Amino acid sequence: MEDESAAVVARNLGKRYGGTVAVDDVSLRVETGEILGILGANGAGKTTTVEMIAGLRRPDRGHVRVLGLDPRRERAKVRQVLGIQLQQASLHHALTVRELIEMFAAFYPDPRPAGELLEFVGLTSQRATRFEKLSGGQQQRLSIALALIGRPRVAILDELTTGLDPRARRQVWAMIERLRDEEVTVILVSHAMEEVERLCHRVALLDGGRLTALDTPAGLVARAGAGNLDEAFVALSGKEPEEPA
Repeated sequence: MEDESAAVVARNLGKRYGGTVAVDDVSLRVETGEILGILGANGAGKTTTVEMIAGLRRPDRGHVRVLGLDPRRERAKVRQVLGIQLQQASLHHALTVRELIEMFAAFYPDPRPAGELLEFVGLTSQRATRFEKLSGGQQQRLSIALALIGRPRVAILDELTTGLDPRARRQVWAMIERLRDEEVTVILVSHAMEEVERLCHRVALLDGGRLTALDTPAGLVARAGAGNLDEAFVALSGKEPEEPA
């Protein structure tokens, strides 16, 4: 039986696409209220791993539990407790911010009030703006809002600040810190070292689909004998960190 104190448990996950191994025997345990960063170069298996955790992709082997629930067999229940923001959102461009929030709110029995959510993500003044007219940073903040509208106990955020300018990144980081204060469990996929160091309790380093290190940011730096997380990433993965777009 799984330890019910953990928010997310993934055991021996594996996923192959033809002759390519995307994820190879990855096991993770995320505690309630923890922010776990998943770090790795492009093609390391980060997105495939979190999509299996969310139930969006079926593992070839291994299993997942989110708050004790199987995300494939108990999909409806998992949707009520897990919010996910993927790298690219497919949203109706002609709908306004408020219309999109109200549409998504209809899927949940006790959604966050639209006004509260708009204030939380800093989009109150854009509530009547169509999605297509939002800046890249505003679209990202809206995607986060839609992931949080159902008051999830677990949130998966995939490259949430890619393409944002420094000011917009700091605004998004402040939102994640508020989630941490609310004891929401967060899995944060990123290649932005400053973001990971600032927000995450622990970091899982993926390379070639395998979990090669799991520690606090400071622990990874110490293990690698490095001066900072950028240097630790190079030492532990043999790859240069990517610059955020």
